Amino acid sequence: MTDPVRPARPGLRHALRDDAVRTPARGTAVRPALRHAAARIDAATPASRDRAVDALRALAILGVVVGHWLVTALVSDGGGLRTASPLQHQPWLAPVSWAFQTLAVFFLVGGHVATRGWAAARHRGTPYRRWLAARLGRLFRPVVAVLTLWTVTATLLFLTGADHGTVRTLVKLALSPLWFLLVFAALTAATPLLARLHPLWPLAVVLHVDLLRFGLGGPAWLGWVNLAAGWAVPYTLGAAWTRGGLEHRRTGWTLLAGGTAATAALVAWAGYPASMVGVPGAAVSNLNPPTLAAVTFGLAQCGLALLLRERLRRALGRPVAWAAVALVNLFAMTVFLWHQTAMMAITATGLLAGRLPGLHTLPDGMDWVAARLVWLPVFALALGVCWAAFHSFERGDGRRRSRVVRTHLPQGRATTKGAGHV
Repeated sequence: MTDPVRPARPGLRHALRDDAVRTPARGTAVRPALRHAAARIDAATPASRDRAVDALRALAILGVVVGHWLVTALVSDGGGLRTASPLQHQPWLAPVSWAFQTLAVFFLVGGHVATRGWAAARHRGTPYRRWLAARLGRLFRPVVAVLTLWTVTATLLFLTGADHGTVRTLVKLALSPLWFLLVFAALTAATPLLARLHPLWPLAVVLHVDLLRFGLGGPAWLGWVNLAAGWAVPYTLGAAWTRGGLEHRRTGWTLLAGGTAATAALVAWAGYPASMVGVPGAAVSNLNPPTLAAVTFGLAQCGLALLLRERLRRALGRPVAWAAVALVNLFAMTVFLWHQTAMMAITATGLLAGRLPGLHTLPDGMDWVAARLVWLPVFALALGVCWAAFHSFERGDGRRRSRVVRTHLPQGRATTKGAGHV
């Protein structure tokens, strides 16, 4: 679908394909060719597009990927593999989770983009069912490949006599990103209802659930109410962004300062864990399901993201920087869905050489951390292989124009007559 205001422009994939064909083989010509490709991508992007939105989405996805690679260990123990975490053995590394647990930013951007898309659909007269089917189709299309591969892999492992505990560990890690998609899909479906909901309402639900659960000894299952309510907080913040309610810098500073102070108080005096991700063996997880501390931490992250918007817009005026962000956004779901598989593929392959430091050993010291940092580029290379094999599932019909070059229309138009399709 083309932009409702601007004429159709060359798609990002066409720009990349054309420049790939013309790129000379000599290494000395690669850099100018890449600059030329970046310039073409920059030219294919409408001036009205808010590049900060794409940058925040890319940072959120990459934060989750790198965070998982840093805090997830597969320990080789007696012929099998089991999960462990450096946070379990070195709790002072908890600040690592503060830097890389970026899901709140993704839900902030998701709420903003979905509410603008819904406004655009209403302006065009697109029925809710068709709008939702299009959005969920883009979200779940690449899931088919992941489920198919791991169904076949798990079946083969069981048939060849692999340790059942190891198989369960691998499948659980590979499919763990899917919980996020289910929550995101539910919030997307509720976008018409959430578009004008004040974020304080889901925040109040999280507060009361935690009071009942931790303060009054309520049942543990009650915490799962926060799975929707907790992520609805940044999602509805994104809707407020669409309405123009988050434009003042003082809003960003209030969220950053208030969220930071509340999280520090909850960790210091209310007994919440310092880690913002789950730690094996811990009595309470801030993430599974989300706690009040995870939500207030997410508010701080959202405040920081809002404060960074102008700097990101200026930085992405450079074609090379924008091309990198555009590429991540073009295949964001492929990167997200396959990053655990990439790590496990390297781990399994490495077993052929024995127990390798930072890959199969217990994450109980800084030597493991140093070794794991060395493995990160290898994981990235394996993820690149997964991307090459499965990115077509995300793009769907090759005749469609790239979503990366569709516009976010100016605020006034988006909230009234003509929000761009995003």
